[in-house]
Amino acid sequence: MSSIIVNEKDISLLIQTDQLFAEIHHLHQSPPNWSRPPGFTTLAKIILEQQVSLSSAHAHFLKLEGYIKEFTPANILKISDDEMRNCQISRQKSKYLRELSNAILYKEIDLEEFPNLDEVEIRKQLTSIKGIGHWTADVYLMFCLGAKDILPLGDIAIVNTLKELTGAKNKEEMLALSEKWKPFRSLATYFLWHHYLIKRNRQSSQPGYSS
Repeated sequence: MSSIIVNEKDISLLIQTDQLFAEIHHLHQSPPNWSRPPGFTTLAKIILEQQVSLSSAHAHFLKLEGYIKEFTPANILKISDDEMRNCQISRQKSKYLRELSNAILYKEIDLEEFPNLDEVEIRKQLTSIKGIGHWTADVYLMFCLGAKDILPLGDIAIVNTLKELTGAKNKEEMLALSEKWKPFRSLATYFLWHHYLIKRNRQSSQPGYSS
């Protein structure tokens, strides 16, 4: 599945589908090709990023790393509730990290096999784990696996930017609007994030914030 989301050929095709992206491209040029390494560590980080700022999540992750020599599912399961609290990780997210760790250790999912699976199957496997919803799956699919047709409507920046630029009032309208962007909705998402971050003078930031 892995591919480069931001490329000149797909940009040209997307711009032809909707003037919105031609305007964003004219104003801000192409977005970065945001990506992350696939695997357990990144997926755990995305869980920590749910409904908090990326800087807060990163601080919590660094504290968590301080308790273990290697960031593995087995080592995460050795961390006590008190140690999780010392990392400012909520009880709920602690449970989610353990659920993910157990799923990997008991071979309920195999992250290394994901590049050989289609998006539907990957999403099904990820969301079968408590604490992983569609936003987390969307971010992993795009950033780690290069899935090309994702529109993460659980992402507050995407929703707010679509409201601002298109006047769409709800997610149903946004989904309908995005039909013409297929099969390049991940690229459309990157353009929307790009616009959102530049408008807020946060060009050096990485996107991703769940609602």
